[in-house]
Amino acid sequence: MSQQTARGGSAAWALVITSVAGFMAALDNLIVTTALPSIRKDLGGALPDLEWTVSAYTLTFAVLLMFGAALGDRFGRRRLFIAGITVFTAASAAAAMAPGIDSLIAARAVQGAGAAVMMPLTLTLLTAAVPEARRGMAYGIWGAVNGLAVASGPLVGGSLTEHISWQWIFWLNVPLGLILVPLARLRLAESHGTGAPLDLPGTLLASGGLFGIVYGLVRGPVDGWTGTVVLTGLFAGTALLVGFVFYSIRAKHPMLPMRLFRSRAFSGINAASLLMFLGMFGSIFLLSQYMQGVLGYSPTEAGLRMLPWTGMPMLVAPIAGILSDRIGGRPVVATGLFLQALGLGHLAVVATADASYAAQLPALIISGIGMALYFAPASNLVMSSVRPKEQGIASGANNALREVGGALGIAIMASIFASRGGYESGQAFVDGMRPALVTGAAAVALAGVVTLFIPARRRPTAPTSPPAGPTPEPVLETAS
Repeated sequence: MSQQTARGGSAAWALVITSVAGFMAALDNLIVTTALPSIRKDLGGALPDLEWTVSAYTLTFAVLLMFGAALGDRFGRRRLFIAGITVFTAASAAAAMAPGIDSLIAARAVQGAGAAVMMPLTLTLLTAAVPEARRGMAYGIWGAVNGLAVASGPLVGGSLTEHISWQWIFWLNVPLGLILVPLARLRLAESHGTGAPLDLPGTLLASGGLFGIVYGLVRGPVDGWTGTVVLTGLFAGTALLVGFVFYSIRAKHPMLPMRLFRSRAFSGINAASLLMFLGMFGSIFLLSQYMQGVLGYSPTEAGLRMLPWTGMPMLVAPIAGILSDRIGGRPVVATGLFLQALGLGHLAVVATADASYAAQLPALIISGIGMALYFAPASNLVMSSVRPKEQGIASGANNALREVGGALGIAIMASIFASRGGYESGQAFVDGMRPALVTGAAAVALAGVVTLFIPARRRPTAPTSPPAGPTPEPVLETAS
């Protein structure tokens, strides 16, 4: 499965290194949101400029995920993982030292490119290092750390901005990156994919298509959905992705083999991931504003009050990973998604302009348990649904769909919010947020339904007498 070329490679080191790297990449998705007022005060810039400090990272991250995974498969996953960390760390330092808003936006775009290279390879390298029987627990810890990063971005960003300075949301990455680079070189084993040549036409089609769609989704709520640039991005991106599908069906060495989607396990978990991130990202986007703008909490206070949701993966996700090893990923993921949907629906019901924290707490706990049950088993389902040499591109594709889902969720739920409410008063905000949260809950519930169609793990029937030949291998969740 891999070429063991690193000294001292071990499952424990792989888990630590990939979890910290994944945390850095996931955290920077939302960490800037609560720092925007301070950034504007120091660097200036109009509202569209401030929005691009968030969107520049999201855009390059989503667009280059599959390309980064393909580079790792071709030239060495450890090598490209180290390169991604190096680029991400250098760009973080450049963002912290940015003299103006334009240079900050440029640094954020480079940050996203570095994250796009290292993020999908974290899961591939972890899979290569951990024995199959223990991957559920490893995915559980990895998923807990990444889930915490996604949901706690506003809390970390708000706390650093409020108590130190906004530059520290970027300086935080620098010492971590400087530690990870030598550790990855010494403690991770090198591995490669199929060895096929890099698919340049497929890369250009996929990257261009993702760029157009994500750009349109990011700019739609700001520029208007009927704007020429937004519509051009959405239609051109869709056309390029359709072209990518037809090209990949006929290509000899495609970047993403379309035959993978014939597997109900692979196509089902990817569809569920897109819907899950659609509902979750859009909800976090609105709920963080609700707690601060309507209920009057500071960024730090709002983040602390969301800990029953955001912090729950640290407690539950490792258990979810163990359960997925024992009973299979499908029932654990489905349960988590239905709980997440229930929690979001409950938040929509209890939300008022003066809601007490006690009224929200049960929904936050339910949502947190649901999110924790999703992350680790979902990763297990993705990686077990393909052959080992295809795990890099499978991880890249899944991460890309998650990012598209997140961008789509913010776009859809922001549009629903704007059509039914607004920022004029607390009640107006609640009027817009409620139907948006219901939409998010419906998307996550649909993800749960999709998960039920993933084939269940089949175990071999125990023979009545010892077999004459070798013991058959258990069939994993790869049935089509």
